[in-house]
Amino acid sequence: MFPMSPSQPIMSPRSIISDSGSPPTQSAWQSAFNVALPYEAFLQNHATPEQQAKWEASRSHISLVQEHKRVLKDFVRKMPVLVLAGAWCGDCVSQCPIFLHFSEIAPCIDLRFLDRDAQPEIAAHLTVCGGQRVPVALFLSEDFFPIVTHGDRTLSAYRLAMAQHAGSSCSTGIVPPSNESLQAVVGDWLDVFERVQLILRLSGRLREIHGD
Repeated sequence: MFPMSPSQPIMSPRSIISDSGSPPTQSAWQSAFNVALPYEAFLQNHATPEQQAKWEASRSHISLVQEHKRVLKDFVRKMPVLVLAGAWCGDCVSQCPIFLHFSEIAPCIDLRFLDRDAQPEIAAHLTVCGGQRVPVALFLSEDFFPIVTHGDRTLSAYRLAMAQHAGSSCSTGIVPPSNESLQAVVGDWLDVFERVQLILRLSGRLREIHGD
């Protein structure tokens, strides 16, 4: 063992935060992403026929305007998106198909879904306000560094819930939102996706890898 140079700082154990835990490594997130499923496979594996019908109805109700499509078509950097979800959850029914529409316009979005109850060890790292809410989207770099997480509802959805004094933590997904409310939520989510894409595009580390 080489002696420590006097110029090297000696870290006191008191500088370590107690109970700071061990966040997943890049390889752990990659493993979680690899066992997650594409949209259709997720529903086939985890949704009942009745639940699948709700998801399909929501998917057909969602449409992207030309400005949404223009933004998405400018995406070039690969961005894995791991969505913790539950096929039974109304908030997932109303929002997760939005992500599918985005990925259909921007193929660089690698979209996967992970059932919350099937992977509790991963779900434990994707809580919202200390609770197991869904959906939660984890945005990753192409080499599986975590960037941001976002969920379970967008700002527009929470404003609507407050205005309506909603008493439940998860909607049923039976009654579709109004078109105005839905477009607001689509816009909220697109802002999140675009922000992550810009983080990736402007990352010095990734720009050096891609030569751009």
